[in-house]
Amino acid sequence: MAKSTQKPGQTKEQTKLIAQGIEKGIAEYKKQQKGKARVRDKQKKQQVRAKARAAESEHVEEENIEDRAASPYLPWGLLTLSWVGFICYLIMMK
Repeated sequence: MAKSTQKPGQTKEQTKLIAQGIEKGIAEYKKQQKGKARVRDKQKKQQVRAKARAAESEHVEEENIEDRAASPYLPWGLLTLSWVGFICYLIMMK
């Protein structure tokens, strides 16, 4: 690439230095692109994790709602059972 842009009267050393500069520039560009790709991958992973957490929390909330729907019968049943037991105790003690 350096030879294609070589100007008349330019020495081989100058052309060599230009070629090295071009190589360094390409290497630096590749490093930057790798860094940007790494950042994009991290952001994608964070988004996937956030979506997974949101879906999991929705699933847990649905389970809690289902548990709440079935739970009112248990306390009322225990209350009724305790009153029946108390009344039976009073009848037996007379």
